[in-house]
Amino acid sequence: MTPADLTRTVLRTVRRAVEADELPAVAPERVTVRVPPRPGCGDYATNVALRVAQETGRPAREAAEVLRRRLAAEPGIARVEIAGPGFLNITLAGDSAGQIVRSLLTERRSAEALPLPQPSPGLLHRLGADAARWSLVSPPGLDRAELLVQRESNPLFRVRYAHARSQALLRNARDLGFASEPGELHGDATALLAALADHARVTVARTPERLARHLERLADAFLRWTATCPTLPRGDEKPLAVHRARLALAEATGKVLADGLHQLGITAPAHL
Repeated sequence: MTPADLTRTVLRTVRRAVEADELPAVAPERVTVRVPPRPGCGDYATNVALRVAQETGRPAREAAEVLRRRLAAEPGIARVEIAGPGFLNITLAGDSAGQIVRSLLTERRSAEALPLPQPSPGLLHRLGADAARWSLVSPPGLDRAELLVQRESNPLFRVRYAHARSQALLRNARDLGFASEPGELHGDATALLAALADHARVTVARTPERLARHLERLADAFLRWTATCPTLPRGDEKPLAVHRARLALAEATGKVLADGLHQLGITAPAHL
């Protein structure tokens, strides 16, 4: 079950509970599922019970229990638990991380660029096309000259470097004779998976500034993950299933970063 599948399942579950008069409320048009920020809280979490409870006048945990029972019976869901005031933590049957990666690797890239103002000729001359376009989606107060410097404080550099890093891992893996294959990662990739799972929702919003901040979060999560979870074998070590799984995650991340940059009209170089 992919994140999109789970979103549809949660929405369908809420609608059925409303139709059965188990929840005297109007079913929402959309629901949100996200990867929890901490391990041990299921594969995904949703606040839909809190939203529905606002209309019913009943405690959110009561609404959550109605939805918990229904969701737990859905195919592909192994367990549903209620957390805090009424959040639902959902554990999927099978490999949820692998499902996220597979869905990203198989889906088509978005070819449609987001509407951005045309940078002024002076800005283009000072910064070049890529940095000039990024400056248009940057928060107020950013020193535009910083966008020309290849260092950590430059958000555009971090995003493009993360993409280049993913491509370097793929090249090095080819040299070592192995390819990516989604599977068990054997390490904490929670923040990275959460950012990847959030990409479709951010893209649908079609807000350039929001997309740029999302790419920054994704790049930072990827760079932290690669620093703690080696993707390639070391020394005389042979490529194992975990290396192929981590390579698949790196490949999916690179694809999402490139897609986001292209939507902003910015190049995604394979080398930096």
